[in-house]
Amino acid sequence: MGGVAVEDEEVKMAWAGKIKYTLRQKQSAFALLVVHLIQFAYREGYEITLGEAYRPRETAELMAKKRKGIKNSLHCKRLALDLNLFKNGKYLTSSEAHKPLGEYWESLSTPGLKCCWGGRFGDGNHYSIAHGGRK
Repeated sequence: MGGVAVEDEEVKMAWAGKIKYTLRQKQSAFALLVVHLIQFAYREGYEITLGEAYRPRETAELMAKKRKGIKNSLHCKRLALDLNLFKNGKYLTSSEAHKPLGEYWESLSTPGLKCCWGGRFGDGNHYSIAHGGRK
């Protein structure tokens, strides 16, 4: 898993693509992988604050009406997180600034868990795990 130690037999099976994850299992894996992402960011000299993680369905629907998100957001499934990125005290908002983290995040993918970075679709501070055809 892209620099993450693979010790557990179930994790090895997942890496080999032999396990189909339930939504709940994906949520747990997402939480663990976010820890690795945040640790990577700090090792690289960044600081992080947490942006939006969970988004109630009603909020997602309202944001979709305002064209500021989608109704079926992975935030509603607890499979997405927006991170606020800082370096040398400066708030970094561009997708380009998030690129080192985004590429690292994608490298954590396994055959059963696809880590998706929002910089590939104009939302650079968005990190998620694909589910139901969404990123």
